[in-house]
Amino acid sequence: QVQLVESGGGLVQAGGSLRLSCAASGRTNRTYPMGWFRQAPGEDRKLVSATSWSGGSTYYAGSVKGRFTISRDNAKNTVYLQMNSLKPEDTAVYYCAASRLPYDRVVLTATSYNYWGQGTQVTVSS
Repeated sequence: QVQLVESGGGLVQAGGSLRLSCAASGRTNRTYPMGWFRQAPGEDRKLVSATSWSGGSTYYAGSVKGRFTISRDNAKNTVYLQMNSLKPEDTAVYYCAASRLPYDRVVLTATSYNYWGQGTQVTVSS
């Protein structure tokens, strides 16, 4: 079992920045493809960004490309999401997730993720 704990959310003005962290614990004897999802009120959970277990491959949703950067430090079992130029439409609960899929690729479907954090609120004011 893997436990994921997100941190770094908060309230920020439009144009500001936040860095989310996701720390993994438990069965961390291997690395996992990781993703960041977000869910706004009344909407489905959507993939924002993903990284392969080596960090060599990354994915960004079109709405965040050029503004968000995903990275990971496998020695610390931590994945980060640097969010710059934040917009009010970025307001959501952000979740990190880990996939048990056994290959070094980005994972794009929510159903392929096995472990989820509890979420951290990001609120961007206009």
